[in-house]
Amino acid sequence: MLIVGASLAGMRAAETLRLEGFEGSITMVGDEPEPPYDRPPLSKEILSGEWQADRTALYRPEALEALELTWRLGVRAVGLDIAGRSVALDDGEVLRGDGVVLATGARPRTLRNAEPLDGVYTLRSLTDALAIREEFLAQPSRVVVVGAGFIGAEVAAVAREQGLSVTMVEIAEVPLQRVLGAEMGAVCAEVHSDHGVDLLMGAAVGSLVGGDDGRVHQVVFSDGSRLEADMVVVGIGVVPNTEWLEGSGLRLGDGVVCDETCLAAPGIVAAGDVARWPNKLFADSMRVEHWDNAVEQGSAAARRLLAGAAGCAGASYTPVPWFWSDQYDRKIQLAGRTREDDEVKVVTGSVDERRFAAIYGRAGRIVGVLGFNRPRHVMLYRRLIASAASWEEALAVAEGDG
Repeated sequence: MLIVGASLAGMRAAETLRLEGFEGSITMVGDEPEPPYDRPPLSKEILSGEWQADRTALYRPEALEALELTWRLGVRAVGLDIAGRSVALDDGEVLRGDGVVLATGARPRTLRNAEPLDGVYTLRSLTDALAIREEFLAQPSRVVVVGAGFIGAEVAAVAREQGLSVTMVEIAEVPLQRVLGAEMGAVCAEVHSDHGVDLLMGAAVGSLVGGDDGRVHQVVFSDGSRLEADMVVVGIGVVPNTEWLEGSGLRLGDGVVCDETCLAAPGIVAAGDVARWPNKLFADSMRVEHWDNAVEQGSAAARRLLAGAAGCAGASYTPVPWFWSDQYDRKIQLAGRTREDDEVKVVTGSVDERRFAAIYGRAGRIVGVLGFNRPRHVMLYRRLIASAASWEEALAVAEGDG
């Protein structure tokens, strides 16, 4: 077997292959030189200095050894031959496998037309996190975070907790508007305002300006206004790593397009941030960038390969996506598939105290739940979402739980 992407999804696929009894060779390809590591701590514990880099390792050395993997780290896949199930690497080597797992993840979006400047960062890798941490330790006078999604919000929170002056810039009117809607997005904005973050909502960044020292000095907005900055962190989403698959014959569209079983082509599956598939539970084509999905889909993709090798049809992959974010003293959890125009109802707790759970409804069904320091309620309503419960059933549960 050949796994392209030494990521959480790729490693979970390898682990599942072994747990399911696969005894053949497994080759793991990764473009980073480090052994696989966990990414959620990068924007939290690593950025704050609470953890050292070695704590992000996904597996202990003895656990990695037990998987009996052949490693090809620090090399990049540049081409895929579907018929031969072979992958060309940028060092000229060609690897072949009976089955292929595509788990190449995604990379951060960057600002268009922005010239390279010192002091400008994205956050995706361990190297990124360590570099930003060093900048924070140098006490920059003004940190500007472009993008008020979960990554941007976590970076802003860590910066403020270290006493730095932070401005968070977002093109939408409130943070996470497309995901949480205006009402709950406003709550997220208030959390940051309460902790001293300056918020510029509805503001589009046009360019970054540097000085003679080659370092960023200003953020220029599309209306011509300017903001002083000596450090900028850009968190405006990610792009799935699929360019190397162009011309391969795979269907690409904001990810590797798979069927409902994670199959992209005979003997080829995709998992994690790079995979797009139809989730029958929500009647929606989705690509999910969360930790939990990487774990579950990596396993599902591996089982699909084994089922195909045995001449069996694979099972549909129908998860309820789930995500968490630590910001200040709040643990924010989101489960389901929410949209900004969904009906929203707070079912427990107090929004003013930032300790509550709210459910999301669409077309007569519960489709999501948002919790601020309410983990029990998030899990309760996540189970209802998984069972395709109606909106009325969810409201009845809320009434009984209250």
